[in-house]
Amino acid sequence: MPGAPREPRRVTVQRDGPTLVEGPVEITLEDGTTVTSDRFCVALCACGRSRRYPWCDTSHRRRTRD
Repeated sequence: MPGAPREPRRVTVQRDGPTLVEGPVEITLEDGTTVTSDRFCVALCACGRSRRYPWCDTSHRRRTRD
């Protein structure tokens, strides 16, 4: 219903992991393209290592710490 109050999206930021967003979501990338997901929760890459960017593929787990 237009004009009806909507519940806010829940976003969970993790220091050493992806950003979790309750879905469905529509993401606009830097180049203007849009990607969508109708999943109940999506993991967005926060480290830049994902081969499926903007979606997280757990590449951050392979990082070695000094």
